[in-house]
Amino acid sequence: METIYEKYMALPIDKGLLCLEYGDIADPYFCYPVNAKPIGFEGCILYCFLPEYGEMVFACNPESCVDQNVYPLAANFEDFIRLILACGTANPLEQIVWMDKNKFEEHMANEEKILTDEQRTAAQQLQRALSLLPIENPFEYVKSIQKDFDGSKIQYSDEYYEVTGIENPKGTNTQDKHLVEFEPVVFEFNRKQDSD
Repeated sequence: METIYEKYMALPIDKGLLCLEYGDIADPYFCYPVNAKPIGFEGCILYCFLPEYGEMVFACNPESCVDQNVYPLAANFEDFIRLILACGTANPLEQIVWMDKNKFEEHMANEEKILTDEQRTAAQQLQRALSLLPIENPFEYVKSIQKDFDGSKIQYSDEYYEVTGIENPKGTNTQDKHLVEFEPVVFEFNRKQDSD
């Protein structure tokens, strides 16, 4: 039996219109978990699955407005699609992490004004093809998923810990790093003395 994700991937919809441009992680940003399974991209933001969290859908944002770069958006892919149907694209969902309810409603009002006809059509095609209904309260849903989320199982690269300054739980292997020592450099200045 085909999963919702497999049906979604097979759809001839331009997924970029949903802010889910498909591609592989060719040039990963420091915060992309090492085992992320891409769903799609919006610029540098990666939407993905992380195997250690099952069907949960995550956003990974190297330019995050909060103190975390990876955070959950939906308990499963079906809910993720239903959230997109409620918001028009994946963009508002990713931003909920730093918003309060008023800010989100403001954002959605602006989003409604800037959604293109092509984006609206893509969302309608998605809804018809997958026979799903929009989630009624996307803000509350996402906030409830993010509340008390334990991100301790997320697998980051060593670069993540170097960039963020967070202690690497794997420790750092300084034995393999070759430190280079330079000779001290001395600068001499010629001072012209004033003569009377």
